[in-house]
Amino acid sequence: MGQKGVLQRPLQKLFSWVRKQSNKVKTSLGVFTVLTLLVTLKLLIHEHNHFFVLAEFAHFVGILLLIYKLSTLNTCSGLSLKTQQLTATFLSVRLFCSLQIEGDIHTILDLVTLVATSWLIFMMKYKLKSSYMEDLDNMKKYIVILPSLAIAFFIHPQTNNLIISILWAFAVYIEGVSVLPQLRLMQNVKIIEPFTAHYVFALGVSRFFSCAHWIIKVYDTAGSYLSLSGGGFLWIPMIILAEIVQTFVLADFCYYYVKSVMQGQMMVRLPA
Repeated sequence: MGQKGVLQRPLQKLFSWVRKQSNKVKTSLGVFTVLTLLVTLKLLIHEHNHFFVLAEFAHFVGILLLIYKLSTLNTCSGLSLKTQQLTATFLSVRLFCSLQIEGDIHTILDLVTLVATSWLIFMMKYKLKSSYMEDLDNMKKYIVILPSLAIAFFIHPQTNNLIISILWAFAVYIEGVSVLPQLRLMQNVKIIEPFTAHYVFALGVSRFFSCAHWIIKVYDTAGSYLSLSGGGFLWIPMIILAEIVQTFVLADFCYYYVKSVMQGQMMVRLPA
């Protein structure tokens, strides 16, 4: 406890100092932190495929935290059913495409995560329905599904199977925005209980690993990867954009999450 306090005090002072800075300084610090993390990852991880494994593993850990919550606390309060449904959608599509192309470690991770997500959906819709905040989980799913499908129709990888190409792109785009209903619900609630906060933070870590892969890949190829032969002129840039969008929308929550943890608070409080 004493060692934890020794660690927390300077970190609390750091967060207090950051809060007092101008938006320009905060932005500069954020960019510096991200660049530092990217350089660190590049030095530590040499196999690009490991970034995806880490991203999928972080997502699965987040799902396990939710399973623990639902199993022990018997409540799904604070969780977005729509985010879980969108997650099941992109996992199902990606799993189908993966099985059509070539099964690997990603296929196994997607299958396990899909099974876990399906269990969460079942529990939220039937067993724990009374604790589901349906009135606050008010983002319409078609708002993210229809644009993702439309973009996938026009911007997708160039392969011999047009349907698989469109479906794969659709899964990528849906994954990029699947967390939006959860973020909307949390904005409505304002106070996030620990397990839900841990889950969303795990999603943030997952997206950062995935986004880091593409950025480092482009850097290592001096930009030539953006116009990868056979990938479609806009496909790779669109993937990177989708990753950046999801990383960006989760970054704000991750800041408040880390701030709460460093202050020893169990609940994460979002600004009004």
